[in-house]
Amino acid sequence: MAPASSVRAAQEPSPSPSPSADRRLSTLARHLLPSSPRRTAAAEDTSATLESFPTMASQVASVFAGIAQAPEDPILGVTVAFNKDPSPVKVNLGVGAYRTEEGKPLVLNVVRCAEQMLINDPSRYKEYLPITGLAEFNKLSAKLIFGADSPAIQENRVVTVQCLSGTGSLRVGGEFLAKHYHEHTIYIPTPTWGNHPKIFTLAGLTARTYRYYDPATRGLDFNGLVEDLSSAPLGSIVLLHACAHNPTGVDPTVDQWEKIRQLMRSKSLLPFFDSAYQGFASGSLDKDAQPVRMFVADGGELLMAQSYAKNMGLYGERVGALSIVCGSADVAVRVESQLKLVIRPMYSSPPLHGPSVVATILRDSEMFNEWTVELKAMADRIISMRQQLFDALKSRGTPGDWSHIIKQIGMFTFTGLNSEQVAFMRQEYHIYMTSDGRISMAGLNMKNLPHLADAIHAAVTKLK
Repeated sequence: MAPASSVRAAQEPSPSPSPSADRRLSTLARHLLPSSPRRTAAAEDTSATLESFPTMASQVASVFAGIAQAPEDPILGVTVAFNKDPSPVKVNLGVGAYRTEEGKPLVLNVVRCAEQMLINDPSRYKEYLPITGLAEFNKLSAKLIFGADSPAIQENRVVTVQCLSGTGSLRVGGEFLAKHYHEHTIYIPTPTWGNHPKIFTLAGLTARTYRYYDPATRGLDFNGLVEDLSSAPLGSIVLLHACAHNPTGVDPTVDQWEKIRQLMRSKSLLPFFDSAYQGFASGSLDKDAQPVRMFVADGGELLMAQSYAKNMGLYGERVGALSIVCGSADVAVRVESQLKLVIRPMYSSPPLHGPSVVATILRDSEMFNEWTVELKAMADRIISMRQQLFDALKSRGTPGDWSHIIKQIGMFTFTGLNSEQVAFMRQEYHIYMTSDGRISMAGLNMKNLPHLADAIHAAVTKLK
């Protein structure tokens, strides 16, 4: 038998809500059920009063109404136009990303393997990385570009911080120089990747140009390059494409690189290398890094921006690194401390997944070897497309000398087509490229190459 107290408790009615609780419930009901008949006259009056006040939107369409429509990015805009074209024979040669023979994006097998290993590791976490990024990734990235036996690495003179691909590495480096380097002028080649001047200008540097490409020979204007760098003020910063120059595909020879190195060191010009294609140009990681290592071997200082977008196909992961080779180990420590102050208010800390994939591949000898095989296969396919396009134009008797197609290297070819010819090919053949005639060789395959050759032949023949 239950105790009397329990019985009384069960029989007693629950206490009724307090007046304040009623008011809260009533208010909640009015918010949730605006048409409820429980609304009081006071609530109706309040609603009517609020509705009588004009809103900001009713007075001004938008505080941003005066903003002008920005133009499309000249490179990314090509893809926008391509996507709008319903033609079944359209070809996109503007995008700077590798495509298979079937015209599809490629995820390397070694990358998929590394990702699976990371997924299966129960000790993995999703915590923030330090400001400087994944330490193992930074260490391995420096070894990849400078060489494992680099004196600068052995002497602890290299500072490496993880950044948001090549673009982020350039921006962090530019802002660091704007704050801590005595010369604020950076010389960039003509032409160069369209984002270079914007990146450095917004970072606080003044961008000037030096001659690089010779339209007459469709090769390097070496004499112009030497003349312009010789007249640059002492200590100026000079942007150098480590290999596979974008957009021309024209690189200096080893002898020319040595002359450039001697000239720059004699004038205390500070090298800032942009390496977006290591291993992707020639198929050899070491060969493509040779110009950089020549500058490091002389003991001088430099900056290096690396990207793993092309050579590992990690475009969307935004994986890159900025390395600064310093004069001494103690300077390197101070430089790193200042790089942290640049990065912290910019994006605080970098992503975790992409650099973990890279570190997994670079630390394992078998996976590293598999990567080099896949990397060389991509480079070889592009080299093959160059030869086949040259042969196709030659067989058609296309006017002009097209040997520059096989002399240039890397993802892009500067065809020498003018803007009028480019527009003609888009209109008549649905072939898309940037207006300066740059084409991505990675977008070519056995199916669309004859179509491109026909278009070039028609454009050159009809529009001289």
